[in-house]
Amino acid sequence: MTATPKISQIRSFLLSFIPLLFIIMILFMITPLFAQEGTDLDRRVHSFTMKNGIRVLIMERHISPTVSFYIRFRAGAVDESEGKTGLAHLLEHMMFKGTETIGTKNIRKERELRAEIRKTGDRLDQERAKGEKADGKLIEKLGERLAAIQKTHRRWYRSNEIDRIYNENGAVHMNASTGQDMITYHVSLPANKAELWARIEADRMTNPVFREFYQERDVVLEERRQRTDSDPDGQLYEKFAAAAFMVHPYRRPVIGWANDIAYLSLSDMEQFFSLTHAPGKMVITVVGDVNTAKIRRLIESYFGRIPARPSPVRHETKEPQQAGEKMITVRFDAREQLAIGYHKPAPPSPDNYRFDLIEAILSRGRTSRFHKNLVETLGIAESVSAANGLPGSRYPNLFTIFATLRHPHKLDKLADAIDNMIDDLKKVPVTDRELRKVKNQLQADFIKRQNSNEGLAGMMSYYEALLGDWRYIVNYEKNIEKITPQELKDAANRYLVHDNRTIAIMKKD
Repeated sequence: MTATPKISQIRSFLLSFIPLLFIIMILFMITPLFAQEGTDLDRRVHSFTMKNGIRVLIMERHISPTVSFYIRFRAGAVDESEGKTGLAHLLEHMMFKGTETIGTKNIRKERELRAEIRKTGDRLDQERAKGEKADGKLIEKLGERLAAIQKTHRRWYRSNEIDRIYNENGAVHMNASTGQDMITYHVSLPANKAELWARIEADRMTNPVFREFYQERDVVLEERRQRTDSDPDGQLYEKFAAAAFMVHPYRRPVIGWANDIAYLSLSDMEQFFSLTHAPGKMVITVVGDVNTAKIRRLIESYFGRIPARPSPVRHETKEPQQAGEKMITVRFDAREQLAIGYHKPAPPSPDNYRFDLIEAILSRGRTSRFHKNLVETLGIAESVSAANGLPGSRYPNLFTIFATLRHPHKLDKLADAIDNMIDDLKKVPVTDRELRKVKNQLQADFIKRQNSNEGLAGMMSYYEALLGDWRYIVNYEKNIEKITPQELKDAANRYLVHDNRTIAIMKKD
């Protein structure tokens, strides 16, 4: 389960080393099977939309007797209301708590106890929300009452039943994730367990039971304390995003603001589930050792029972064009670092492809410009990386640079050095040789991600949910290949300007 990406995690991914020779070997030595799939993927993927609005992608791949399943919803933290941040991430946690048939020992008894838990929990939160005017004795009494009912409730259900069933049936890579743009559930299973997957997932996407709600809310609060409040990367990223976006929901952290999380209710959770987990927002992707006709019938049998419901049209406040550079300082007892973000379009804009290449030129591997100049030659940075497409990709986003200072240098010197390298990108066209290198890197990485059932299912479901068309992956290499040095130079001059950027620096207390 995941929430806001940590800067260290982003750096680790971006700085992975793929030598040019190894890239060329991948491109020329990839197995004939994968090469074939790369050229006729469009023909091999069976897609259809069910009557209730669920979109389905199926691809037979008889490499091993396994199959990967992805369910994505085009809804995430960006769909939360003000004052209710953290609902998407908490919902992801709650979706593993079972259903009315999975995990229960006596559903009638459970319903009675859950009603008491809801009533007591709401009263406790209402009193706590009074702040200094709250009745301390009443809070203590309600807290004891809630704990007692929860203890009784535990006798009537089996915790983590979904995990247990999956694990006992050979599941691997079972997990879920929440981002700004979407919520995802995925698992890989032996091919003969496809009906088990359909039974579990159709049930929990229809009849989830939010057991252990208040306990899990406390778990998320502790997760926030560890990953954000007590973590320098988390602190810098959260403050940076909040400064970069003035009005758009991308300014809010996926995990939520602490004061919002502490007062989320079961009613909030149920309303958000109904809003986000509607069939019209749902994409199912199946890749592996399956028969297309049989798996289609199976999916229609189980998921076709989910009733269609209209998704309300949301008015999304657009981020106004930035009219001047923004700078903030974050005080924290940690190594000094900075984040720089430039506003840019989201996919499928042609400029988004160009910034994939700019990212690779600046920071992919040890031969990248940032590493060679700022880390090795000048020695003023411990690490420098670029990321195209934060915090999400449903809406216009940021091209972002993260850098950690190397002692005893100063942040001003590091920021100036980064500026100089951005200016070089804007003034001097990339050489054909350097451009060829990064195109090879991106193409090799794209091929590698398709090598596994899970990787291919993940990519297909992501672009189908994000753009409404999974074929983005079919055309990706072609669109990258035709980009010219002049187009990169033009994109840099269009977006990598001071009036369009936000800088966040972290200094010690």
